[in-house]
Amino acid sequence: MSAEIIDGKAIAAQIRAEIKERVAAAGVTPGFCDLLIGDDPASAKYVAMKNRGAESIGGRAFERNLPGSVGMDEVLAVIAELNADPSVHGVICQLPVPQHLDPFTIQCAIDPRKDVDGLHPDNLGRLAMGRARFIPATPYGVVELLKRSGTPLDGARVTVVGRSNLVGRPVAILLSQRDCNATVTLCHTGTKDLAEHTRAADVVVSAAGARNTITGDMLKPGATVIDVGTNPGPDGKLVGDCDFASCSEVAGRITPVPGGVGPMTVAMLLHNTAVAAGA
Repeated sequence: MSAEIIDGKAIAAQIRAEIKERVAAAGVTPGFCDLLIGDDPASAKYVAMKNRGAESIGGRAFERNLPGSVGMDEVLAVIAELNADPSVHGVICQLPVPQHLDPFTIQCAIDPRKDVDGLHPDNLGRLAMGRARFIPATPYGVVELLKRSGTPLDGARVTVVGRSNLVGRPVAILLSQRDCNATVTLCHTGTKDLAEHTRAADVVVSAAGARNTITGDMLKPGATVIDVGTNPGPDGKLVGDCDFASCSEVAGRITPVPGGVGPMTVAMLLHNTAVAAGA
């Protein structure tokens, strides 16, 4: 068996085209700001990509860059300014932040109505109650990949690997809600026999953050595999959590890394920003 590749780039492009149409029809200009703290090159590159994405849908990107030595009071003052600006509809802070800053305090300071990352406690609580205002972008992208690739979810057995608040927990919540209606098992570092759970799953979502967490012998033949991991490979190139070679011989569908979940994260962030702007 050779798995069908789920093309995240193509699906993300389709979603971005849909967002652009909605924005034009609504006659709004979604304002987006990704607060960048410090000079990490990877973070700067990712912020620039999101800013270009905002402009590509007919929005406006607001650049706010702070030095890595900045204090929390100044960070909170900038966030308060963005919260008060009616032309800014979506505000996020690029992670990671310097160690002397608390990311939770920063996330809590963002107005929940502008928290297009969906990470404010108010928004995560609404998500858990089935009344989401904004769905976290990466989990949202995972669900859209599954739906738009034609993966059956109603009644499916899903194993999610990783319990972070950024991906694992929200994905498990989303897939267990009525519009997906899957039966979800959430695995983590305390799981005694990971392979027992992945072999029983129709869908495996891996967000463990470790290379070769999932190998082909751990999969049910024909399963759909969504690889959220982004890890440095032996040659320095980006790889996922899954051993792509062995997994693609067993799975029915699989996402590549890169080109799978990554483009979807940006697309769903733009979707949330457009919604915040009224589109």
